[in-house]
Amino acid sequence: MLVKTRGIVLSSIKYRETSIISKMYTEALGVQSYIVNGVRRQKPGGRIALFQPFTLLDMVVYTSARGGLTRINEFRSAHPFSSIPFDIRKSSILLFLSEVVARTIKEEEENPSLFHFLYHAVITFDEMDTGYENFHLVFLLQLSYHLGFGPGSGAEVVEQVAFSSNAQSATSAPTVMAMQVHEVYFNQLLQDPNNATVPNGKVRRELLDILIRYYQLHVDKLGEIKSLAILSEVLA
Repeated sequence: MLVKTRGIVLSSIKYRETSIISKMYTEALGVQSYIVNGVRRQKPGGRIALFQPFTLLDMVVYTSARGGLTRINEFRSAHPFSSIPFDIRKSSILLFLSEVVARTIKEEEENPSLFHFLYHAVITFDEMDTGYENFHLVFLLQLSYHLGFGPGSGAEVVEQVAFSSNAQSATSAPTVMAMQVHEVYFNQLLQDPNNATVPNGKVRRELLDILIRYYQLHVDKLGEIKSLAILSEVLA
């Protein structure tokens, strides 16, 4: 059966000589993986650029009652990006966020609220010329509400991480007192994200470290976010 849906690309891997398998979050079907034939050809018709992280697509896809891999019948860009492909900082942020989303969202069913949040967050990010230094922090905080573990305050984030059993096991883990200093920044990001003031990149990285640990407490087998190292280097 064919289904028309919008989709958000989360990740893609090579498949055979010219094809890929792309994992997507779709509006109609939740998380799905599709074989996309011929997009890695070195020809104008290849269109591999449409399967970069968080690309937004309009699609007609095949579905199967047995589940598993299916194929895309038709696809086209739903919102051509004006800035993301040309800004290494933005593309690195989206690479990181797409990996987090791919690891946290598992359901193969529609969730309109979650889809609309992701879809419009990406469009907003593409349209931002300045002031997007905190975008990934705000995105992760807002995503946590859609996933069912959104915090009520900055203190809740910090306390859960600081007093978790593995908080001090990693060599890079800040002390409990150092984490508590950041409660005020989390409160700003939660309550008034457009006017939040994070003083510098060092504090921003510490906030992100705490947020990732917060996610690890709530998402089973989240594991290491491999693209974090790339993001840290680019934003340094």
